[in-house]
Amino acid sequence: MIGKLDGKVAIITGASAGIGEATAITLAAEGAKVVIAARRSDRLEVLAKRIESSGGQALPIVTDITDETQANNLIHKANAALGQVDILVNNAGVALTGNIHGGNTSDWRRMFDVNVFGLLYATHAVLPIFKAQGRGHIVNISSVAGRIARAGVGIYNATKWGVNAISESLRQEVLQDNIRVTIIERGLVETEINNHVTDPVAKKNVEERIKAIAPLQSEDIARA
Repeated sequence: MIGKLDGKVAIITGASAGIGEATAITLAAEGAKVVIAARRSDRLEVLAKRIESSGGQALPIVTDITDETQANNLIHKANAALGQVDILVNNAGVALTGNIHGGNTSDWRRMFDVNVFGLLYATHAVLPIFKAQGRGHIVNISSVAGRIARAGVGIYNATKWGVNAISESLRQEVLQDNIRVTIIERGLVETEINNHVTDPVAKKNVEERIKAIAPLQSEDIARA
């Protein structure tokens, strides 16, 4: 059967787990050749084998998206190896929540480096390719946290508000170039991202919120 994305090449950042992993599997099932990027090479290799065993095609490229050189290499290696890039899914993200008062400033930098600068580096690198092709689609994984600020989540809120602002500005900028920009504003998703919170109070709050509702699953976001 012909998939919706047959012949397309999609790059997914943060693909070693959670939403990124599920998105890679879903896009590959629709016929896309997927380029999977993350820091953990072992997880990428396992995912690539899983996709290929189901008849898909996957190219793992170990990448720290916060390093501009590595982000550039990801895009250019994918384009050189597969001859084109049609979709960029900026999924890599961290949610190191906690109060601003007494907050961990290294966590703040990490969130901006991954959630904002990592997204910008990959986007900056892919845009010349999209413009030359006359087509392309950038999908930014954002959050309802990009619209509603809450105590204890302020810096993460700021990064996701930034993602939304960047996305809308870019949409207006590249509209005439046949380049689409989409944001997925997800709610609370049960993934390992929640295990990385270093603030004990914030970690407890996340765990209580997950228990209080039926959280989304990575596959829900992948289907979106």
